[in-house]
Amino acid sequence: MSLHGKVAIVTGSGRGLGLAYAQELARQGADVVVNDVDEVTATEAVASITAAGGQATAVVAPVGSTETAQLLVKTAVDTYGRLDILVTNAGVLRDRVLWKMSDDDFDTVVNVHLRGTFTCVREAASYMREHEIAGRIICIGSPAGQRGNFGQTNYSGVKAAIVGMVRTWSMELKKAGITANAVIPVASTAMTATIPYFAAAVEAEQSGRQLPAFFRHDLGFGTAGDVAGLVAYLASDAAAGVTGQAVGVGGDRLQIWSHPEAVFSAYHEGGWDVASLEDAFGDIIDAHRQSVGETFPPLPEDLQR
Repeated sequence: MSLHGKVAIVTGSGRGLGLAYAQELARQGADVVVNDVDEVTATEAVASITAAGGQATAVVAPVGSTETAQLLVKTAVDTYGRLDILVTNAGVLRDRVLWKMSDDDFDTVVNVHLRGTFTCVREAASYMREHEIAGRIICIGSPAGQRGNFGQTNYSGVKAAIVGMVRTWSMELKKAGITANAVIPVASTAMTATIPYFAAAVEAEQSGRQLPAFFRHDLGFGTAGDVAGLVAYLASDAAAGVTGQAVGVGGDRLQIWSHPEAVFSAYHEGGWDVASLEDAFGDIIDAHRQSVGETFPPLPEDLQR
C-alpha cells in the first residue's frame, strides 16, 4: 500500500488523534494539509511531519464555516496540485448534563463537529467529482455516538449524526468512485487521561511502556497510533471497495459497527392501540430491552489505582 502522489487534508490535526492520522498519511507517502486553530500547534505538527521526511503545510482556522472548508481545499490544490483524501477529525467538548447545558455549549459542539464535517465534505466531494478523482472521505465518529454517554447530549448527538451522513454520502458518491467511511476510535486522549479507570493505561503510554493486555485486548483501548493505520488504509486504493461502513479500532481490536436494526417484531391485528399496548408491551420490553451507554468490566487488581 502506498499513498505516494496523493494529497490529504486532516482537520483538527495539530495534536492527539488528528496528528497521528496526519503523520501516518505522510509516512505512507501522502502530502498533507494540517489544520488547527492554534498557529504554534499547527506549525509544530507540520515540523514533525517534515522532520520525518514527509510533506505538509498548515491552515490555521476553525472548521465549521464554508469559508474554512473552501480555504482547506484551495490550500491543498494550490500547494500540491490536487486533493484525494479528507479526514474530518476536528472537534471540541462542552460536557454538561442536559439541564445544565447552555445553548452555547450545544451550538459550539454542533458547529465544529457536525457543520464542520458537512462543509468540509461538501467542498472536498465537489472538487473530487468535478475533477473525476476517486477520493476518500473518512469521518471520525465515537463510541458515544453509537451508545450514548452521560453528560454528552451535544457530542453523542453529533457523532451519531456523522455516521448517518457517512452512510448517505456513500450512496450519493458511489457513482463517482468516492468512498465515505466512519472510523470509531478508542484511544488514549486528553479526555480519557482524566478518567481514573484508564489511569494505568495512560501512565504506561506516558512512560513509553506497552499498554497492559487488559486494555489493549479486552477493552480494545490503545494509543492514537493504533487508530492511524486504519485511517491510512481506508485512504488507500486497497480500500476502494469499502464504503458506507462504521469501523471501530483501538488497541488490538477491530470492530464493524452495524446499522441500527430491529431486534424483535410483534404484530397485533388492527394495530397497536393503548389497550393492546397495556396488555403486551411490558412483557415485550422486558424480554428485549436494549442497553444504553458503555459498561466496562472491573479492573484487574494489579491495574487498580
